[in-house]
Amino acid sequence: MTAAAAGKDVVKEILGQIPFTVELYWLLRQRGRSINSHFSLRHLQEALPELVKDATELRKSAPVGKKIFLFATLHYWIEHTALTGLALAAQGHNVTLGYLAQSDWQKPISRFDLRRQDLYARKILSQAESVMKSVSFVSARIPFAPVSDEIDRLVQLVSEFDTQYSLQVEEVDHDSEVYQLRRERNEEVALAAYSYMKENKPDVVIVPNGTIQELGVVYRVAKLLKIPVVTYEFGDQRQRIWLAQNTEVMRQDTDALWRARQNTPLKDEELDRLRAMLVARQHGAMWENFARQWQGTPVTGGVAARNELGLDERPVVLLATNVLGDSLTLGRHLFSKTMSEWISRTVQYFAGRPDVQLVIRVHPGEVLTHGTSMVKVVHEVFPKLPEHIRLITPTEKVNTYDLIEVADIGLVYTTTVGLEMAMGGVPVIVAAQTHYRNRGFTLDPDSWVSYYKTLGQVLQDPTAHRLNRQQVEKAWQYAYRWFFEFPLPYPWHLVKMWDDYKAHPLKSVVGPNRDADFDETFRYLAGDPINWAPVDAE
Repeated sequence: MTAAAAGKDVVKEILGQIPFTVELYWLLRQRGRSINSHFSLRHLQEALPELVKDATELRKSAPVGKKIFLFATLHYWIEHTALTGLALAAQGHNVTLGYLAQSDWQKPISRFDLRRQDLYARKILSQAESVMKSVSFVSARIPFAPVSDEIDRLVQLVSEFDTQYSLQVEEVDHDSEVYQLRRERNEEVALAAYSYMKENKPDVVIVPNGTIQELGVVYRVAKLLKIPVVTYEFGDQRQRIWLAQNTEVMRQDTDALWRARQNTPLKDEELDRLRAMLVARQHGAMWENFARQWQGTPVTGGVAARNELGLDERPVVLLATNVLGDSLTLGRHLFSKTMSEWISRTVQYFAGRPDVQLVIRVHPGEVLTHGTSMVKVVHEVFPKLPEHIRLITPTEKVNTYDLIEVADIGLVYTTTVGLEMAMGGVPVIVAAQTHYRNRGFTLDPDSWVSYYKTLGQVLQDPTAHRLNRQQVEKAWQYAYRWFFEFPLPYPWHLVKMWDDYKAHPLKSVVGPNRDADFDETFRYLAGDPINWAPVDAE
């Protein structure tokens, strides 16, 4: 940073502490225009007149609903929660949107720029005040609660997750700039959220994600206050949403769904749909409402994969990694301290087992990340790998489904590859907390002793540990529930939400001529218990 830039930041920090400087700047220089930063609510601003008009009209005939508090930070989540909040308001709920006008979760911002972004957000959200109240966690005079042991613990936990997520690391340095920044911001929001929710006592709190950043803090504060809380996120499917009640949605808790539907056999058309999706995944093709391809390399078959990788007739163990720092791995460890430790110790174990071949498939998604690669983790154990251990780097053109075809045993942390191996009858050992663990078709050790014992038993006779027909059917049934029933119908995906809104305006979602497919999801968002009972049983 140049001396001039540093001096400018100092001036902004000083001006940011002086009352009304930002408001004066806004009047004289900004004049209500969008600010020049990543924090833009332009699409929401354009849609608000129609949204408010429709919500006002629909509320007139709606029954009195619940007192709902939504919270968001970062411009895209604020826009999405505002859209969701207005839909709930149109249904008669008393909705308040709490927000923090941050533009970046891991970079410092001067108090002046933060207040300027906050004023910009306030001006836009004030247009909806007649149907949805809003409260800024920057400018509102919310009294701070005192720091308690409970608040300190939750702030530390979320700040550690934030650091792991931001830097894509597993070991957290509490003296690092990122951790210190996240701790400061998280503590400030925790204290304000505690005071606000304790005083206003909402019936239900709705928070995106609920694991990381200020979103994770507000979720945990609501839990601390014993207020019902709903978290939500989005996967690959358009017009689908993941919901969780009183838990983090990224934990992907399918317990209730599985209890309700595990004894309901799949119909022929459901099996056909699942098979069609799997074929698309294997061949890297787009399919139905899924918004991405799963493979970038064409499938060539198991025989070709064996030849290309130089695999012989010894049993093949496939270890599939996750991307380091992915939110699906945060806090998921069981007996290992980290995923890296699990991989390191597993490689060390197999170094002494030349009777089998270990293939390590490093997640292709690592090409898009900046954190520690699992390639480095493996090479720290063995700079030169034994001949029976094969490492496939993220950039290698290998189709994962070819590897599944040749695998005799699968080892996974939380990746869905484990579920798909089980669907093919491969015995899979799960080393962390993932949604398909303990469903009756995987091997689930909970300590290093049981992990090594399970490995030894399966390696002694892999063929004898192949899944039986009942277990394979159970894996297929679970896969259908996971891919097609756990994601609930919802009109506006976070990605391209405004294209979705044009296709599904508010009146088509909430009004008398609405698409009723979304009714249950909105009730669940508002806190009504999720009903996973099979449709035929209702």
